[in-house]
Amino acid sequence: MYKNEANIAKRYNTFAGYFREKYGERLQKLVIDAGFTCPNRDGKLGRGGCTFCDNNAFHPGYSTAGKPLLRQLDEGIEFHRVRYRKSMHYLAYFQSYSNTYAPLERLRELYCEALSHPEVVGLVIGTRPDCVSPGVLDFLEDLAEGRAIPLWNRTLADGRILTAPIVIVEYGIESCYDRTLERVNRGHDFLTARQAVEWTAARNIPVGAHFMLGLPGESRSMMLEQCALINELPLLSAKFHQLQIVKGTRMEREFEERPEDFVTFGLDEYIDFFVDILERLRPDLYIERFVSEVPPRYVSRTPWGLIRNVEILRMLDARLEERNTFQGRLLKG
Repeated sequence: MYKNEANIAKRYNTFAGYFREKYGERLQKLVIDAGFTCPNRDGKLGRGGCTFCDNNAFHPGYSTAGKPLLRQLDEGIEFHRVRYRKSMHYLAYFQSYSNTYAPLERLRELYCEALSHPEVVGLVIGTRPDCVSPGVLDFLEDLAEGRAIPLWNRTLADGRILTAPIVIVEYGIESCYDRTLERVNRGHDFLTARQAVEWTAARNIPVGAHFMLGLPGESRSMMLEQCALINELPLLSAKFHQLQIVKGTRMEREFEERPEDFVTFGLDEYIDFFVDILERLRPDLYIERFVSEVPPRYVSRTPWGLIRNVEILRMLDARLEERNTFQGRLLKG
C-alpha cells in the first residue's frame, strides 16, 4: 500500500504524497502565465497549435498573460489558501504554452523572478519535448544544484533548510504513437519526447509527463499498450487526462465530422479503464492526475455532468477496493 498526503493507505502512488514524503509538507502549485507561445503556433513549425488546444480552458483566472509574475503568485496564494489552509510553501508552475520556448536569458530572468517570492520553494516548468536545448537543461541543472542563485534558501515546515530550489520539468507528450501526434498537429514524434525525458533525467532533474486518453484514432487496446512505453521512460510522475472537446478547436470540428474515430467514456467506464491502466504502470511512478476539469463554458458536451475531481478521486479509490487491485499489479516481478 502507498500513503497519500494525509497518510491514508492508497492503492496507487500519489504525487501529493511524494511532496509530503520528500519535503515534509504539502506543496501547492501556482499556475502562472509568463506570455510564452509554441513553435506550432508562431510559424516555426506551423500555425494554430494542437488541434485539441485552447489554453484559456486550462488555467485559473488569477493567471493572466501580461500581469506581473509576482502579482500572479500573490493572487494564486490567496486563491489556494481558501482551499488548502495547511499549505505553507508553493511551486511556481509555468504552465501555459511552452515555457522553455524563449532565449536562455529571458528564461533565466523569469525563473529567478518567480524564485524570489519568499513563499515559493521551486519551479514546475511545463513545455514541449522539442523546446529544450542543452543550454536550457544545463541552466536548470545549475538551479537545482544551487549554483545559479547564490545564497538562495527556504526553511520548510519541519525546520529543514532548502539551499537550492526544487526544479521539475513537465513534458506534454500526449501520446506514444507517431500517427496520433501527427494527426493532432503536435509537430514532434515520440522519439523526440523520449530523448527529451532522458536528457533531462540524466541531469538529475525530476521529470513529469502529460498524456491524453481518447485522442482520435486510438483504440482502448492502444491506450493500454502504451503503458509499456511509459514505463520505460525515466519519469518521476505522470498526468493522464480524458479528452475533452473544447469549443472552437479543430478537434471539435473533427469530432463532429468523424465521431467514429474517437473512443468516448462514460464516467464509470473511465474509472474502470483507468484502473486497467494503473495495473499496467510501474509502481514507483507517481500519479499526479487522471482526469481533467475544463470549465463548462469551454466545452460543447459535459457527458459526466458537473461532478468535481474530488468525487472522481473517491470513485477511483472505491473501484480499486472493489476490484482488490493496485498500481503495477499486472507487471512481472
